Amino acid sequence: AMGPLDYHSAMPMNTNSWLVCAPASRPAQARLFCLPYAGGDALIYRSWSGDLSSDLEVCAFQFPGRGKRISEPRFTRMDALVPALVEAMRGRLDLPFMIFGHSLGALIAFELARALRRMALPQPKRLFLSARRAPQLPSRIAEIHRLPESEFREELYRGGGVPREVLDHEELMALMSPMLRADYEIVETYRFSPEAPLDVPFTIFGGIADEDVDRPALEAWQEQTSAAVRIEMLPGDHFFLNSQRKSLLQTIDGAWLQVSGLRRSG
Repeated sequence: AMGPLDYHSAMPMNTNSWLVCAPASRPAQARLFCLPYAGGDALIYRSWSGDLSSDLEVCAFQFPGRGKRISEPRFTRMDALVPALVEAMRGRLDLPFMIFGHSLGALIAFELARALRRMALPQPKRLFLSARRAPQLPSRIAEIHRLPESEFREELYRGGGVPREVLDHEELMALMSPMLRADYEIVETYRFSPEAPLDVPFTIFGGIADEDVDRPALEAWQEQTSAAVRIEMLPGDHFFLNSQRKSLLQTIDGAWLQVSGLRRSG
């Protein structure tokens, strides 16, 4: 048995369990890898493929400690999580791909692209970075992953990430709380280390009413790539991912059509 201190070095037994891919209605020409926000799982993205080009396969990461992997130890460190994600993707880098991440997921997407580059593996055609401050900016959040449960829930509520009816539901929170604490620990122990800018275009999404992630915090992502950056501000707060799903997916699809148009005509 492993103590809680060993959790951040836990390695998955079977990397296939990491990816949940929606079967494409016609042969996939590309993949969109999707990373969850704190406390989220692969189900967030389950309906996406219906609104994207039918030759774009949506593959959502399922992290340990949630969904069917609820009994597996959770990751609490970015530098342990990212190599595991690279391993999980390795068998699916045969097609052009893009990566989408929301909030915590955007930070992971960025580190994942840097890890692929360090290992001389294929680079994404585009990164979609949603609702996350640029990684080099100092953190604005107080550490909450160690707080006593009642204070932890209060902070979650204040941050707007978790609705009150969920926080007050004891059985649900018994499942959610350890998952959320582990994910917040990834963010709160993360230390940015400078590397050369990526050569990958970025599409940055922000919520107009997101108080934690304003436009300057999104514009600062430009330092991290030498390629083109597009910033799209959508109505809504931090969770515009749900309310603005349609326009978000239109942008993703448009980016893929641009890449595939170049591929087909090239």
